[in-house]
Amino acid sequence: MTKWILGSGSPRRKELLAGIGLEFTIRTKDTEEIYPENLTPQDVPLFLAELKAKALIPDLAENEIVICADTVVILDGEIIGKPVDRADAISMLKRLSGQTHEVVTGVFVGNSQKQLLQSDSTMVTFTSLTEDEIANYVDRHQPFDKAGSYGVQEWLGYVAVEKLIGSYTNVMGLPTHVVYKMIANW
Repeated sequence: MTKWILGSGSPRRKELLAGIGLEFTIRTKDTEEIYPENLTPQDVPLFLAELKAKALIPDLAENEIVICADTVVILDGEIIGKPVDRADAISMLKRLSGQTHEVVTGVFVGNSQKQLLQSDSTMVTFTSLTEDEIANYVDRHQPFDKAGSYGVQEWLGYVAVEKLIGSYTNVMGLPTHVVYKMIANW
């Protein structure tokens, strides 16, 4: 019997994966998220999802399959990562305010015998935000573990997302429709 392993400690990914009806356990391994500089921003999450998975694969039992993901926010061809502190989070959100950015999630599903890798892209347009709105959001929600300094499922997503083209769950960190198709034929 196949045993699914989510290679992420993200509460959002846990919730999303459970939402498609998959039973799984969580197993993580600290992995330094370093990627080659010659990768396009859109290829970075694919590389990092595979990197995280390959750290876990040697420890998998024969019937275990790992699911790993990585999400990046891209603005004007540049990756907007996770903020290092409050000032960085505020700065990132000021840059995203009134702009359209791309959210790309890379997903890896596999073990030592079989490996699938796929990504999903969503375009997100923010309305213009005031400095007070940004500061209040950062202080209230502490988005320091989130790419681009925001969670679309939080207050900022409710009031700032003017338009979204693509998958909402992708912006949350796991494109569930992609994962479902990847695991359906396992």
